[in-house]
Amino acid sequence: MLAFGEELSGYELKKWADWSIKFFYWSPSFSQVYTELKKLEKHGFVTSRVQHDNGVRGRRLYKITESGTAAVGRWSNEAPIDPPILKHGVMLRIWLGHLNKPERLKEILRKHIEYVQKMERRAAADALGADKEPAWAYSQIVLRWSERYYAAERELAEQLIADIDKADAVLAQVKDGDDAGFPKPAPGVWRQVEQETEAENPDLE
Repeated sequence: MLAFGEELSGYELKKWADWSIKFFYWSPSFSQVYTELKKLEKHGFVTSRVQHDNGVRGRRLYKITESGTAAVGRWSNEAPIDPPILKHGVMLRIWLGHLNKPERLKEILRKHIEYVQKMERRAAADALGADKEPAWAYSQIVLRWSERYYAAERELAEQLIADIDKADAVLAQVKDGDDAGFPKPAPGVWRQVEQETEAENPDLE
């Protein structure tokens, strides 16, 4: 964010993260923001100064240096691109659906839909805001992508609600397991399925 050239406080950087990069990457805590700023200053990538206004306790402002701009530019252009890592707590619960009741799973998904609808609306609003500043052209198109991403997430969750009854019907046909009270696959069947899948799809990595 400092690479956009503005002198900002840690508080301002946190707030900016909340209405920009949180939609597609991460929103750090205030403590993380200040920890990273200290590291950046130690490496000479940013400088800081204390601004005093009308005798009020000063606030520390941070500004990127030429070496800092060069460093983030090198990272953006040359660093290996890491594949996105999806850690979806809702999907993990659905994956463990045999330990739950269908209505509870649907309730979890409905709450998830409420969340993604909120994020979709927020991303759309922030994209409109970004559109007012030409220097944020790339930020604006990423926020539009974020809006579409959350819309797609909502549609997928809605489809899952419909799929739960189908999955529960299939599960009901499985012979009950032991005292744990839920159906179990045959021991070792996952290895057999893995081998068959790899044999049928040799190009998969």
